[in-house]
Amino acid sequence: MDGGKALMPLGEYPFSQLYGWVQDKYGLSWQLMLTDPSGDPRPAILPALMFTGKILGRAEEAIHFYNSTFPGSEQGTHVYYPEGMDPDKAGTIMFADFKLEDTWLMAMDSAHQHGFEFNESVSLMVTCNNQAEIDHYWNQLSAVPESEQCGWLKDKFGFSWQITSTEMETMMKEGSQDQVDRITRAFLQMKKIDIAAIKAAAAG
Repeated sequence: MDGGKALMPLGEYPFSQLYGWVQDKYGLSWQLMLTDPSGDPRPAILPALMFTGKILGRAEEAIHFYNSTFPGSEQGTHVYYPEGMDPDKAGTIMFADFKLEDTWLMAMDSAHQHGFEFNESVSLMVTCNNQAEIDHYWNQLSAVPESEQCGWLKDKFGFSWQITSTEMETMMKEGSQDQVDRITRAFLQMKKIDIAAIKAAAAG
């Protein structure tokens, strides 16, 4: 909180005996929570998605959607708002966590006036091994055609994803400067990554 501010004071909440929410000097917010050591293990740091404004009340829908999109996914803890916590609606997500492949994330609904929504300043990167994987995730996730550019997309909740390629990363790392330049020029013209076109650019 040095150079930032407190967003929720450190104290006891329904989902944790000790919790606090702060914003650091760069404007990034952090939720600090004491967890139950006897509970299921979780990483020390989890990205958290807040569903507010136009997408308020859709956190649980998003969790199910993301779990259905990525293999090896699972649902974790779900804590719902009870009655009497206005403006938050009973039955919406107060706190939930879920796993996509090897990555745990959090999600929550909030009916308070925050003045923000999802934007490109935060995204998740999906590294694909082949064109079939790129096509799968692109087709499943992309819902805003005008936001498609250079492997970036927005899903139906407005959240941004980068669908990238291990093959392209290898070519960029191991190629000559001329090859890297050609790949970059080709890539910047793309929406979804086209591995065949990238390879053609690398070959000159």
